[in-house]
Amino acid sequence: MANISFNAVERVFHQGDKEIVAVGGVTLEVADREFVAIVGPSGCGKTTCLRMAAGLEKPTRGTVSVGGVPVTAPGPDRSVVFQQFALFPWKTVTQNIEFGLRSLNIDAKTRAERVKHYIEFMGLAGYEQGFPHQLSGGMQQRVAIARAYVLDPKVLLMDEPFGALDAQTRVVMQEELVRLARKHPRTVLFITHAVEEAVYLADRVVVMTRRPGLIKEIVDIKSIRERERWDQVERIEDVMDQPSFVGLRSHIWRLLRKQHAGDPQ
Repeated sequence: MANISFNAVERVFHQGDKEIVAVGGVTLEVADREFVAIVGPSGCGKTTCLRMAAGLEKPTRGTVSVGGVPVTAPGPDRSVVFQQFALFPWKTVTQNIEFGLRSLNIDAKTRAERVKHYIEFMGLAGYEQGFPHQLSGGMQQRVAIARAYVLDPKVLLMDEPFGALDAQTRVVMQEELVRLARKHPRTVLFITHAVEEAVYLADRVVVMTRRPGLIKEIVDIKSIRERERWDQVERIEDVMDQPSFVGLRSHIWRLLRKQHAGDPQ
């Protein structure tokens, strides 16, 4: 099992004598192989929650667990994809993707097989010896996602992975991620500012309040997607035209607008 559990998690930062409560007490269960997106106002603690799940930060209070094991540090069971592609500029596409496998001392034959699979699956064939500066933003993010998946992690943590892309490339990458998630399902925690992206990708959308970040509401997307058969619609724009999608998007926007307006309700 690769569920992610936040149990009464708080995260407090200190700036001099000032105490800043970034996350004010979050309890959340992300089920095994579930795709959960978190949205909320800037500074509400979305990324802090992801970083605690990654083991890059520690809760001030409460616990974060993966598969029932408390998270105390980064580990190979969790891969992180950031907004900035974080590729090694001096390494080729192949070298970037296989980097983590080398760190885990995976044998050369297995490395080559895994890298080849994800290069082909992510549409990177022909670019194996290319360097990051020779690739478009979308291609660089494909490399970053392939590098995360090639480790065969139980959990994928994605922090606004498409935020730096132009609108058209972003749509293409969203469709690619849906295709990848269906072929190679993982437990995914996905941070985004884009409501449409959250509704399109996620099984559930967690809406957080302003700082100190709390969960305002959890919106079920999966049951509506299955009922409306969104997976039979080929293009994202056709999904977005459906009344059920429009209704979910509008509901989440209203929740966020109240937070921006300072409405405690």
